[in-house]
Amino acid sequence: MEFKNITKELLDLVSDTPFSINSETPIAYNIREDCQSIARASTEHIKIESKKDGPGLEIYISSETKGEKVFIPACVTKSNIDDLVYNDFFIAEGADVIIVAGCGLHSETDELARHNGIHRFFCGKNSHVLYVEKHVGTGKDTANRVINPVTDAILEEGAYLEMDTSQLGGITDTTRTCKVKMNGADSRLVIKERLLTNYDETAKTSFAVEVNGENASVNLISRSVARGDSVQEYQSDIIGNVVCQGHSECDGILAENGKVTARPCLIANSKEAALIHEAAIGKIAGEQIMKLRTLGLTQEEAEAAIVEGFLA
Repeated sequence: MEFKNITKELLDLVSDTPFSINSETPIAYNIREDCQSIARASTEHIKIESKKDGPGLEIYISSETKGEKVFIPACVTKSNIDDLVYNDFFIAEGADVIIVAGCGLHSETDELARHNGIHRFFCGKNSHVLYVEKHVGTGKDTANRVINPVTDAILEEGAYLEMDTSQLGGITDTTRTCKVKMNGADSRLVIKERLLTNYDETAKTSFAVEVNGENASVNLISRSVARGDSVQEYQSDIIGNVVCQGHSECDGILAENGKVTARPCLIANSKEAALIHEAAIGKIAGEQIMKLRTLGLTQEEAEAAIVEGFLA
């Protein structure tokens, strides 16, 4: 399958690897370009269908799925595009799947280029899901690129959902919203966020997790760097309604005139709910810079190395 150059570049960036659908192992995929699906394939265990009531997909992952992957990247290749898509994932009992999503925006003008992806996950009993979502922006540094991802999930008994999300610059404005209901006993949720803003970019993150299943656990981890005159806001709410465990960790680094606000919130509606949060915001420690400078790095190289390690 051949894609135009900009789309292929964005696919490679979103996937963190040269993107290829010519694999010996069958791969389910849907490639979206400028509001249209341009390539699609289902497999024996993973079925991808178009929504009948609006733009988007319904992805059915059967119980027989074990360690398989499904790719659903979206690409916006020019300005003056406003893309909106609704994707629903139905993960059957006992399924084990890796879902690679994310969006790449390329624009060279100040006209708006926007992608809003609304994803819903219905995680069946004892299912195991790794969801990888990467957002990238390329082209003119200060072009108007907007991504507003929304993720809703429901976890049944014993279900495991891990979300690995990253957005490392290039997006002018973003509001990242995630709502999860952990209804099943012994369900587990892990969310790892990595965020970098620059120039006058703005980024808002909102996590809301309601724990209703006994002995369920949630772990929210956010790492962010605010450069230039960028502004970040972080809000996390963990609501423990039963015996459960919850942890929220937010660490931010300020560079130049960057600003970060962190509001972790814990709500315990059961005396058996064990909830904890940590938050730290500050500049790069001087001794870290000095140590790397003694190894021959410049000030700029030392700062870049520290940021790269922090966001790894």
